[in-house]
Amino acid sequence: MSNFPSLETPRLRLREIVSADASALLAIHGNQQAMRWFGMDPITEIAQAQALVDTFAASRTLPNPGIRWGIQYKEHEELLGNCGLFKWNREWKSCSLGFALGQSAFGKGIMSEALQATLVWGVEQMQLNRIEATVHPENQACLKLLERLGFVQEGRLRQAGFWLGEHHDLLQLSLLRAEFEPSSISVP
Repeated sequence: MSNFPSLETPRLRLREIVSADASALLAIHGNQQAMRWFGMDPITEIAQAQALVDTFAASRTLPNPGIRWGIQYKEHEELLGNCGLFKWNREWKSCSLGFALGQSAFGKGIMSEALQATLVWGVEQMQLNRIEATVHPENQACLKLLERLGFVQEGRLRQAGFWLGEHHDLLQLSLLRAEFEPSSISVP
């Protein structure tokens, strides 16, 4: 993945996350309320946001690479959130899905639209057969979104996560290539 693949949807552009996005990442990943579900402690400094930019870029060159897109409206440069595929196991044709959205973009169908493009790209370009997601059991908005996208709950991973000073159970979900129907996903 040397050239970064930008994606477009009816309203959105999914693009590379760059240093200029650090302040937006700080707002997204620094939000205490939103980060209670994300799987990491909220960041508090711009240097941590810049480190996220670097982490997202470096993940493309790991032995099990990943890709993380910044999400923006086509007509604006403002970063609304991010989403991507990581822990790519080429031999097993599987990976994990992750995403975060700024609070001002909640409830507008942005993540549903962005994830549909992400999933299509993963199935077509990465030849994925299985895409996994782990979600906090109380994150009902995320669970509903993933279920609308075709993900199926497989079980509970007991105390699999640790953030905000506590261990957290996570629900394991997956989407299989044979179950994936991008045309059935409604995009606003």
